[in-house]
Amino acid sequence: MSQIKQIIGQGVPVVGNDIDTDRIIPARFLRCITFDGLGEQAFADDRTQAQGKHPFDLPQYQNANILVVNANFGCGSSREHAPQSLARWGIQGIIGESFAEIFLGNCTAIGVPCVTAPADVVQQIQKLLQDNPEIQIEINLETMTVVCGDLTTSVEMNSASQQMFIRGTWDNCGQLVQNEPAIKNTASNLPYLNWQIN
Repeated sequence: MSQIKQIIGQGVPVVGNDIDTDRIIPARFLRCITFDGLGEQAFADDRTQAQGKHPFDLPQYQNANILVVNANFGCGSSREHAPQSLARWGIQGIIGESFAEIFLGNCTAIGVPCVTAPADVVQQIQKLLQDNPEIQIEINLETMTVVCGDLTTSVEMNSASQQMFIRGTWDNCGQLVQNEPAIKNTASNLPYLNWQIN
């Protein structure tokens, strides 16, 4: 299990309220057996419509690892493919005005912290990234701040999620694997289980 205390890198602004999971990853890509290859299809329809001018296609944002979005990002259907596609494109953290709850939970489950800030602050960060795509941006989960160039601002996150990232307990599957001996020991002592544990 890995602790996530800060994310440093470059940002990519995707402007617009109510960007739903259908736009993040269109339904036709949900037939995959694994999440492999979903990164290439993030915002597929929006990118086609923008004819190469979508931020995920612009060369200046190809090294970005922090996504900056507006209100109610990730609304719509509960598909976990949406955060998976963003993570596989290269996104490691998201700053936004607000997030749909299920999307937020799915991001936490795969180790992608989502922090919120007031609308005017988010828009200011987006403008900074549009004017200077190479500017460094940092999300610090210990101090709950975002630094983007000369701008430093407080951000918010559910305190339970914050502690899971800082302590490295966000990965439920990782915790199960790490505690396999204890799980086997407990299972072997349960009187109502009659199975062979390898």
